[in-house]
Amino acid sequence: MSGHSKWSTIKRKKAKVDSARAAEFQKYSRELIVASRLGGSDPAGNFRLKTAIERAKAAGLPNDNIKRAIEKGAGSSNNENYEEIVYEGYAAGGVAVVVEAMTDNKNRTAGDIRSYFTKYNGNLGETGCVGWMFDKRGSITFDKDVNYENLFEAAINLNAEDIIEDEDCYKVLTSVADFQSVVEGLEREGFISSNAEFTRIPQNMIEITDEKIGANVLKLLNKLEEHDDVQNVYANFDISDELMEKIDI
Repeated sequence: MSGHSKWSTIKRKKAKVDSARAAEFQKYSRELIVASRLGGSDPAGNFRLKTAIERAKAAGLPNDNIKRAIEKGAGSSNNENYEEIVYEGYAAGGVAVVVEAMTDNKNRTAGDIRSYFTKYNGNLGETGCVGWMFDKRGSITFDKDVNYENLFEAAINLNAEDIIEDEDCYKVLTSVADFQSVVEGLEREGFISSNAEFTRIPQNMIEITDEKIGANVLKLLNKLEEHDDVQNVYANFDISDELMEKIDI
């Protein structure tokens, strides 16, 4: 299981759902604002906006919030000029971490991110220091009620790179270049995804066996995820369920 998938599982098990919901909605709203600002407010001609709307709806963002975010991004008077930035560094134990953020204040965000790495025995590095350890891919998620063999055949015919089985879903992986064509091709074949997004897949994993190191890694990732400006966090670690349950984040 990739570090990102593992962290997603951890979040589901550990998350304080109510307190995290507002922050999660804010992340989806920012993506809608940026997508509509860059490509226009019509999802039919803006694939990034189309997938952002689908993810926001799946997460439970109310339709009124979605509409306001799109209008805000497309409006000429919008003063929220978010910039997309990637931060890279090492967590405790040499675990590589990539942070994708959207911010209207780079100095504030960079200062916050750096302080989190330092607090939890990590180190924020220069651009490119760990990004090469991750392969950027398109990830298209389907519930397990779909027919796997039919999905596999359709995906491969559309030039998908791989199909993996997760705990509760199937994920079709694509190159960045083929992402949109595979999503739209599968839709034409009747396969409607529950989520479609770009992700970063670790090339190699670091196994965490020390409780102190594990605590620092998980607390850092949790703190990063909670930051309003952070959209996604990826890390190349694996940790046993037994050790994970011992750690209070």
